[in-house]
Amino acid sequence: MDYGMISQIEKARLYADEPERVTFKALTVTFKGDNSTYTITLNESGWHCTCPGFQSHHICPHIMAMERVFKPMLKIPPLPYAPGQNVVSDVEKAVRYADERDRILVESFNVTLRGNNGDHAVSYDRGAWHCDSNSFRLRGVSSHTMAMERILKGMLAEPQKV
Repeated sequence: MDYGMISQIEKARLYADEPERVTFKALTVTFKGDNSTYTITLNESGWHCTCPGFQSHHICPHIMAMERVFKPMLKIPPLPYAPGQNVVSDVEKAVRYADERDRILVESFNVTLRGNNGDHAVSYDRGAWHCDSNSFRLRGVSSHTMAMERILKGMLAEPQKV
């Protein structure tokens, strides 16, 4: 291993320990709820979940859990509670879901990561990484992608088989 790579690993550790450096721009997650599996997305329009609760109230315990898990990396306010929503039950579920990270499978994302030398765009899609940094262009890996791997450990979808 060369010294450049050692430096990348050290920076990745630093970045992962400071998740507020990350800003999610887009996110797609498969979420295993108690009764079914749902798709959750975050984009410029906001949150969306395929569960019936979201369809009725535009908020659900699945999104509430995502807001807890990714709080320092979300630069948007949490969704407000809705009239008719069972708030106590949904909050209890969201707290439990946030502690059970094996329910969350990150399929893809786009983030901005504030590095020591500027902002970098990092994306992930079912195992395919991309970063606009020189390190990534040279090595196919960078402190930014390694930091995201650390932050999302155990939640990243495996690469698709061809």
